[in-house]
Amino acid sequence: MCRGCSKHMEYHVLPLTRLIEHFERLPGIGKKSAQRLAFYVLNLPKEKALDFANCIVEAQEKIKHCKVCQNLTDNELCPICQDASRDENVVCVVEDPRDVLAFERTKEYNGLYHVLHGLISPMDGIGPDQLYVKELLQRIGQGKIKEVIMATNPTVEGEATAMYLSRLIKPLGIRVTRLAYGIPVGSNLEYADEVTLYRALEGRSEL
Repeated sequence: MCRGCSKHMEYHVLPLTRLIEHFERLPGIGKKSAQRLAFYVLNLPKEKALDFANCIVEAQEKIKHCKVCQNLTDNELCPICQDASRDENVVCVVEDPRDVLAFERTKEYNGLYHVLHGLISPMDGIGPDQLYVKELLQRIGQGKIKEVIMATNPTVEGEATAMYLSRLIKPLGIRVTRLAYGIPVGSNLEYADEVTLYRALEGRSEL
């Protein structure tokens, strides 16, 4: 190639490029952050790099949904469902396992959970059948649950999901409540601080 040519061959090391691309696919990771993470991994001692890779594979292979609440676990039942000290009369319905972690950080809620793994969103082609709604109704049918707290995020999809579930559950004679709006509209529960979440829980209202 001539010296005066304005075009330069791009610098590519295929394994490095693929590693960067994979990091870039992660939520919230841009190109710069992906490059930083890739070079960090490259600089790890081989044993630590293998341990990191094995952790990802092990998590994929061993983590599954709790057969009762659909939270993440490596056993048939998650630790919360196994805990006999929890109040089995109250179930908090959340969108995502990360929301369970957020509530557990408050150390104030002592009931059980039900994880939907999504929200109703017609625009995205997600209806009730794609969520764990049937499993929630089956739990309610067992007769132990007295109150269902709708703790879906205060977004359009979260509100639609809460209202849909409320219409299914209230005719069964179950108390249905919604988190109070200490949580800003449009925000995510996982980012709320413990005090805000606790106040939202305490101030919940009937749906």
